[in-house]
Amino acid sequence: MIFDDVKRFYLSYTGKKCVIGYSFRGREIFAFHVGDSFGKQFIAIYAVHGREWITARLALKHIKKGIKKGGGWIVPLVNPDGAYLCETKDPMWKANARGVDINCNFDADWGCGRLNTKLRGSENCIGDRPFSEPETIAVRNFTLKVKPYVTLSFHTKGGEIYYEYGGRGDIRGAEIIANCTGYKVRKIFGSSGGYKDWCIQKLRIPAYTVECGADKLTHPIKKLRQLKKCYNLLSVFTLNYG
Repeated sequence: MIFDDVKRFYLSYTGKKCVIGYSFRGREIFAFHVGDSFGKQFIAIYAVHGREWITARLALKHIKKGIKKGGGWIVPLVNPDGAYLCETKDPMWKANARGVDINCNFDADWGCGRLNTKLRGSENCIGDRPFSEPETIAVRNFTLKVKPYVTLSFHTKGGEIYYEYGGRGDIRGAEIIANCTGYKVRKIFGSSGGYKDWCIQKLRIPAYTVECGADKLTHPIKKLRQLKKCYNLLSVFTLNYG
């Protein structure tokens, strides 16, 4: 199970680390620091959707590789309950254990997305209110504590990069990611309530969503090498952006 792998890695990690919160089922949400502890910091989050748990393995690779400039925090498995449900019961499960899609639960035009629903299920459920879920509360509180200069969210799949929300965004970082991966820079319409959206709208900082892996792949992706274009992404991004 991916949660067990991340937990073992956390216990063996000798660098700066912490638990930023707990899932609905009480699983830890781990964070690892890489690079310099002083100066401006980034936050990178992974496995927000259960069926995208392969990005947690990408996070561990990013931690092992480290970065050459600056510093920041990596949160490999934002949705451990959803990953468990995907691995054990429903391979297409995206939401958390309460059937809320975490990436629709942030306070950025909450509930205004084209596909949003209040029906609990695998995807698109917005929850009872913004930040109704323990996972989004944990990410929100940690983000407000760190005060990052930029955030990145790693998802699957499609080979695309999103950088804009509500007419705001910094395309420069998206172009760095595109040059590293070969992915296409896109604007996305009809969605709201995501972590990127909240960071751009409410925190007024640049934020990027990276859809790792080719669109032809099927969920859940199980082989990390299918995301190999992203192996060096974090190191390249932090070296060139700032």
